[in-house]
Amino acid sequence: MTSCTFLHTSDLQLGMTRWFLDSDAQGRFDDARLRSIDRLGQVAAEHGCAFIVVAGDVFEHNSLSDRVTGRALERLRALPVPVYLLPGNHDPLVADSVFRRIDVDGVHVLGDSIPVEVAPGVELVGAPLLAKRATTDLVHRALDGLEPTDGIRVMVGHGQAESRSNDIHADLIDLAHVEARLADGTIDYLALGDTHSAQPVGDSGRVWFSGSPEVTDFRDLATAGGGETNSGKALVVEVTKSSASDASVVVEEVPIGEWTFEALDRELASAADVAEFLAALDAYPHKDRTVIKYGLRGTLTMTDTRQLETGVAARTPVFAALYERERLTDLHVEPGEEELADLGLSGFAATALTELVSAADEDPTARDAVNLLFRLSQES
Repeated sequence: MTSCTFLHTSDLQLGMTRWFLDSDAQGRFDDARLRSIDRLGQVAAEHGCAFIVVAGDVFEHNSLSDRVTGRALERLRALPVPVYLLPGNHDPLVADSVFRRIDVDGVHVLGDSIPVEVAPGVELVGAPLLAKRATTDLVHRALDGLEPTDGIRVMVGHGQAESRSNDIHADLIDLAHVEARLADGTIDYLALGDTHSAQPVGDSGRVWFSGSPEVTDFRDLATAGGGETNSGKALVVEVTKSSASDASVVVEEVPIGEWTFEALDRELASAADVAEFLAALDAYPHKDRTVIKYGLRGTLTMTDTRQLETGVAARTPVFAALYERERLTDLHVEPGEEELADLGLSGFAATALTELVSAADEDPTARDAVNLLFRLSQES
C-alpha cells in the first residue's frame, strides 16, 4: 500500500492588479498574494505534505517586471517542500514564458506530459497550456498512452470540465473519460485550476478545483452561489492506494486568504434602512483588506439621503475600496412636506427646488443640487 499527502492550489495570478484599488491598497493586495505563498508552505508543513502542485496561472501574465517575478520566486524557493508549477492560460509556456526563466532549487515546471516521479511510487503528469487558448482537451491528450498503475499518479490540468454556455468548446475536459481513467487506476486524482472557487467536479470525489488561495473577484451576497463563492482556500489531498483498482482520496479545504471582496445589494426606503446598511459596512472586521461594491435602490427623503451620503463618505477611506455599482443603483429623492417647509424657500428659489426635485430621479447632478441646498439650509 502506498500513501501520499500533498497540497493542491492554483490561480495565484501573482502580479494581478485591480482597477478599483488605489496605489496604497494595491500594494497591500500584492503583499497579501505573496504572503499566501508563505501560508501554503505553513499548511504543507502542518499536514505533512510531500509537495505542492500549482495547477496553472501562477502568474497574471508572462510580461511581468523582474521585481514581481523575483519576489515571487524568492517566496517559492523558501517553501519547505518541492513545488510543481503548471503553465495555464494566463502564463502559457510560449517563447517568452516566465517559466523559461525559472532556475530555482525546489521549483519545478510541468512543461510537458511525461510522468515525473516526485516521491517513491508517486508520479505527477502535467497538461500544460502551450498557448493562450487550448485547441483540444489537453487532459485527454495527456492521458493517452498511460496505463493503469499500482503506484499513485496525480494529473495536473487547467481548464473547464463543464461548459458555462450552450457553446461547444474543443478544449473542454472530457469528465466522463477522466472518471473512467480514475476508475481503472490510470490516475488517482485530477488537480485542476482555472475556476477560482474551491469545488469538486463530477461524482468521483477525485476531481477538484482548488480555487485561488487569495480572493480575486466578488462574492455576490444577493445571489445564492453568485460570483467567487469559495476562494481563499487550498486543498490538502491524501491518496492511499493498494492496487490499480483500489485507491481512496480524502480532500480537506484549508483557509489561506486574507482579503474579502463582496457585492452588496439593498432596497432603502427609510432612515432605518440607511442605518442598517451603514451598520453592515461597520461589521466588516478588516476593512483595510476588504473591497465592497454596492447597489442601492429605493426612495429616500432628503434627510435620509444626506445621512446615507455622509455615512458612506466617512467610511470610504477606511476600506481598501468602497464604491457604488452605478448600473445597479436606482435611488430617488422625495423630500417630505416638513423638509420643504423647514427650508423656508419662496419665489424663484422654491420654484427652482421643485424643478430640481422633479429632475433628481433621472439626473444625478440635480440630486446633488437638492442635497447641497438642503445641507446649506441646515448649516445656516
